[in-house]
Amino acid sequence: MSEETVVLKVFANEIDAKMAQDVLVGEGITAFVFKDDGGGMEPHLQRTRGVRLVVKPVDAGRARQILEPLFSI
Repeated sequence: MSEETVVLKVFANEIDAKMAQDVLVGEGITAFVFKDDGGGMEPHLQRTRGVRLVVKPVDAGRARQILEPLFSI
């Protein structure tokens, strides 16, 4: 991604991050999930390093409003 991004929340696992991403995509907001778990070979690293949910800065305010009631952003 060449544009600047904003990390909305760091989740403890990929499942929660993907659920939040799906909610945002359903609302028309492009969101990405980034994780470093050794390509899935070291899933425990998600808990120590976290799984980041990222959006464009222009979408950050609206994304927070959408996710706040669901995920305590």
